[in-house]
Amino acid sequence: MSEAETQLETVNVHVEEGAATIELSRPEALNAWNRQLGEDLLAALARVSEDDAVRAVRITGAGRAFSSGADLRDISGDDLTPEGRPNVYGILTERYHPIMHAIREMGKPVVAAVNGGAVGIGCSLALCCDLVVAAESSYFLLAFVNIGLVPDGGSSLFVPTRVGMARATEMAMLGERVSAPQALAWGLVNRVFADEDFARESATLLARLASGPTRSYAASKRLLNERLYPGMAEQLELEATLQQEMVGSDDFVEGVSAFLAKRPARFEGR
Repeated sequence: MSEAETQLETVNVHVEEGAATIELSRPEALNAWNRQLGEDLLAALARVSEDDAVRAVRITGAGRAFSSGADLRDISGDDLTPEGRPNVYGILTERYHPIMHAIREMGKPVVAAVNGGAVGIGCSLALCCDLVVAAESSYFLLAFVNIGLVPDGGSSLFVPTRVGMARATEMAMLGERVSAPQALAWGLVNRVFADEDFARESATLLARLASGPTRSYAASKRLLNERLYPGMAEQLELEATLQQEMVGSDDFVEGVSAFLAKRPARFEGR
């Protein structure tokens, strides 16, 4: 039996019998993305992609959540634009987009095993993967609109290709939770497992993929990418550009203030 473990500051990597598990590990922050998590996740993806012994990959979260989205405190502390607003364009293009490209371009199947909330960029990360399995108590949420932003991290591409225009618009504009059973009914995810069976069932699926025809999987992934995501780079660029515009709005300032104060936002459309 071959087994290897790598512990980065915010991400753990476990490899056994050709199956790699990448675990987001900021459980005290519900695996919210900060700069370090972005750097560690990209490094972990590069490691498993380059390792010929790895034939399938699972991404999951430590603790009670898959990922609660971007760490707003981290964003507010990043480089600012000349107008004094967070440089989200730089964050997206330098930190998030390389991760989405790494997953879609990896010649191995990648499974998102969603435990708890997959929110914002966490939702984007899950839906970027080839297969998405979820614990019954988990949920998906494009929370961007709730602080005056727009979907990013590729979610404006990954959601409609999975569920169509009507449901993608609902998720983007209403910003409501989609429970795992509802996500399954919509076609947003592939399988839902009872909470007590989730770890075992997702591991079984990962092992099945790791013992399967890797080259066939890679070719199928290439076909699907060519058909469904040929404009992915352009869409990611558009997301980043529009997101920077939204960060310059008064509604964004109000949305973040309300979120941090745990009160309803009072948007004025400016």
